[in-house]
Amino acid sequence: MPAYGFAHLRDRRHHPDILEYLEGIQSTLDPFHGRFLIHGPPAAVLEGSWPGSMVLIEFPGVAEARAWYQSPEYQQILRLRTDHIDGDVVLAEGVGPGYDPRERAEKLGAEAAEERA
Repeated sequence: MPAYGFAHLRDRRHHPDILEYLEGIQSTLDPFHGRFLIHGPPAAVLEGSWPGSMVLIEFPGVAEARAWYQSPEYQQILRLRTDHIDGDVVLAEGVGPGYDPRERAEKLGAEAAEERA
């Protein structure tokens, strides 16, 4: 099941460290088969507000995503970003090809019924 590293980046400050980070990140992703799906400019906001930009990186699974983030190679360049860009980063497992949100609704409904009982 694919997994995703998602970053919501705010308050970006231009600094030479950011260029160094960008030049080095792909080589940290390659051993874990990570690839950028979104890397970029502000999105078109359809609801609410979204200050900043987003990054989405796909991995074959959660194990690879965690191994990448914890790898010595990535940890070595991480501060180049975190020292100059505020943001939130999460890892999440994707859903399978047969995913149906109605099953999630059914599960949540059953949990709510148990809480009321």
